[in-house]
Amino acid sequence: MGESCLDQFIGMFSLLIWDEVEQRLFAARDRFGVKPLYYAKSSSGQWIVASEIRALRAAGLVTEPDTTAWATYLTAGVYEHSSRTFWRDVSSLPAGHQMTIQNDQLQITCWYDLAERSGQTLDTRSEDEVAEEYLALLKESTRLRFRSDVPVGVNLSGGLDSSALLGLVQELQGESSEVKAFTFVTGDDRYDELPWVHQMLAHTKHPSIQCTLRPSDVPDLADSVQSHQDEPFGGMPTLAYAQLFARARAEGVIVLLDGQGLDEQWAGYDYYKRVLDGTAKIQDVGTVQAAKKGATRPNCLSKEFVAVAESFQAPARFPDALRNLQYRDAMHTKIPRALRFNDRISMRSSTELREPFLDHRLFELALRQPADRKIADGVQKRLLRKLVARLMPGGVVEAPKRPLQTPQREWLREDLRDWADANITSALDSYGGQWLDARSVRNEWDEYQKGESDNSFYVWQWINLGLCCNSIKQLVTS
Repeated sequence: MGESCLDQFIGMFSLLIWDEVEQRLFAARDRFGVKPLYYAKSSSGQWIVASEIRALRAAGLVTEPDTTAWATYLTAGVYEHSSRTFWRDVSSLPAGHQMTIQNDQLQITCWYDLAERSGQTLDTRSEDEVAEEYLALLKESTRLRFRSDVPVGVNLSGGLDSSALLGLVQELQGESSEVKAFTFVTGDDRYDELPWVHQMLAHTKHPSIQCTLRPSDVPDLADSVQSHQDEPFGGMPTLAYAQLFARARAEGVIVLLDGQGLDEQWAGYDYYKRVLDGTAKIQDVGTVQAAKKGATRPNCLSKEFVAVAESFQAPARFPDALRNLQYRDAMHTKIPRALRFNDRISMRSSTELREPFLDHRLFELALRQPADRKIADGVQKRLLRKLVARLMPGGVVEAPKRPLQTPQREWLREDLRDWADANITSALDSYGGQWLDARSVRNEWDEYQKGESDNSFYVWQWINLGLCCNSIKQLVTS
């Protein structure tokens, strides 16, 4: 079967196979890039391959910032750059790709293309036929990810997707299921989703564990998480999840299931509706910068630095805007960055994160569906809501999409002000000194502390740059 064995695999993997006879290295990454794979060439001419960038450094690789990646992040909020990483000469094997190294020659090819496998033709079968097939696949994909000889738990946010996952687990395990549901909270009712979590738990009767993130937890936790991320990460929600994985491990739960993927399959984000009705264009929605005007601060960057930033635009692989947007989010923006954040924080606690809904069969089937099965009469994820309705209470099924939020904005102004200031200073004293205009940054930071901005992303970017700089310093001195 050879390399074609990849088509037979279902789920996540990152693998290396050394052929001693041919003196040839074969490597591959799963369809959506759930598991990572990095490679680089050392100064001595040796190829180094690892699942973490810090492992490449441990093997002797000296890394310097990739200015283009950092400029793109600081100007547009784009985290992932396909094969490009935030460190020069360190590359990431893209999702659904394979590579070989033989006679010092590197060859990379795509073995899985979501757009190609989904096809251009829309599904003309009845909704009932599609719903039956999709629900069967949901059950099958969840059942497969439940294979384990250690305890399995579920991440429960209170949203439709994680609630559907817990409902499927109950169907598979029966009403006596003792699978634990883990939920992160911050103690702030404006952001926590406990009303919907409680509805779902009352429905399934699963044991529940709440993991509370407090401002006092953040400084040490952020340093630890950054040392495992190697690259910028997504702020307080990522820290909250990191704490959740650590708590799961302490509770003896080694495998956690997550509900990532259904928003991209069934057009669950608000901007999908705006693109479908023609009130917005793809290039204007969905990225951090487009999500809220002024999310980043290019005016605080040097002109030379801004000039090297890449202008990101995903390829148009379908004849309609909606599917092109779904494809972009699945393969280039939302899912890639979420997978990188979550893989590192789960591995940090020696827990295994599995993604039942990132099953290629589910994605391919959903992408083939006409737009009115995804969005109709103002209802998003319409057909999905219909087919999972029996798995959860009506209040959860009908609840609108809510972004995953924390009190990051308030904490950075109040409890974490000194910590934030120290990390911004670290950024300006290191790589940021070449990229940022210190006076402009200080002015913006002062204005932020006065409560003049409802957006904290640009402040988090500067903090995260400082965290990265501190992490590198620790590696050099250790």
